[in-house]
Amino acid sequence: MQFSTPKCLRFGIQNILISLCFLSTSNFALARVDTQENGSKLTLEDALNLSYNANPEIAVAIREREAIEGVKVQAAIRPNPSISTSIQDTRSANRQTLLQLNQEIELGNKRQARIEAADIYSKRAEAEIDSKKSEIHANVISAFFTVLVAQERLSLAKSSLEVANLGLNAASKRVLAGKSSPVEETKSRIAESNAKIELNQAITQLKTSRKRLAALWGNSLPVFESVEGNVTHIPETSNLLELTNHLENAPAIKLAKIEIDSRSALTKIERSKATPNITLSAGVINNQELGGINQALLGLSIPIPVFDRNQGNVQQAVSRQYKAQDELVAIKNQLDANLSSQYERLSAARQAADSLKNEILPGAQSAFDAANKGFLAGKFNFLDVLDAQRTLFLTKSQYVQTLLEAHQAVAEIERILGDVVNHHTEERQE
Repeated sequence: MQFSTPKCLRFGIQNILISLCFLSTSNFALARVDTQENGSKLTLEDALNLSYNANPEIAVAIREREAIEGVKVQAAIRPNPSISTSIQDTRSANRQTLLQLNQEIELGNKRQARIEAADIYSKRAEAEIDSKKSEIHANVISAFFTVLVAQERLSLAKSSLEVANLGLNAASKRVLAGKSSPVEETKSRIAESNAKIELNQAITQLKTSRKRLAALWGNSLPVFESVEGNVTHIPETSNLLELTNHLENAPAIKLAKIEIDSRSALTKIERSKATPNITLSAGVINNQELGGINQALLGLSIPIPVFDRNQGNVQQAVSRQYKAQDELVAIKNQLDANLSSQYERLSAARQAADSLKNEILPGAQSAFDAANKGFLAGKFNFLDVLDAQRTLFLTKSQYVQTLLEAHQAVAEIERILGDVVNHHTEERQE
């Protein structure tokens, strides 16, 4: 008896498949939404969270960790048995049929050596994830404050253009009134044109820095319009001696130490291969010459390590173990030198920022205000105003660049040591 599939059942199956596809698409969309910026303003914490969740390099490291789980499973597996059969003499009266089961037995703790090596590979995968996070953390810090400084430069360029427009209007009125020569008006127009060029450059720089920041979480078109933070706040760090003491916990050094353990485990594996495995055999022979009786067969196979004792692979593994130890020393020296360099860079930038903020900027602002008031009152010529304006603009630009230098030095210190600086105690910029 045959049954036909009802239409309602077919429609039900189709609806289920469509629902599953919709759910899969929805889950993928939700995952995508989680990696997008929320709102027009972006904080440093938001940027770090987005990068940790969606950076492609971290995804690659996580996939490697997942692959190592397969390595751990495979390392614990024992050799498969094998079965063999043969027939001697095709004549039925004299035929001997052999059926044999073979099992290889590993000696020399080969399986235990593989398991220990797989565990070390797993630790190395975790260390690589931590190293990637440390690197991405530093990249986000640097890119975030680059955007923040670009915003300050844009604001500075707009202010400079406003001042240039006011100067142009004042110069034009003085020329019309016959109090100044047309040369002053021409110079003021040149100053205005330069201010427009600087404004366009600031806009371009801001767009570029925004894209570089958003690229850290895989977004080629930034959704956020601005970043929120206090660029004038330079995070406090420990002194150089305390920072140097943290080098032993630096992600790169941790990874180098695990690499030594990994090479040691590989050396242990290669040494275990010098001990040959044995093969146990058990089977039965059906002998037609003896009336078709079955005879038991037991066997033992042992390779004789006369020529190949895996000595070449052992030598290679030992040399690479020593190489990993030398690499650790080289990494320590390099990180120590880089840490000292970045600490000095931070100290110099911090001192320069304090000097610019407390001494140079107030003087430049006072000189510009005095020159501007004197020009409007007819006491100074326009060249004095232009010089004071240019000095103020360059001083503010130098101050902003010095702040960026300090934040980039902090980012490089964290690239070396990991997340050792507290960025979340900073006050919001008014």
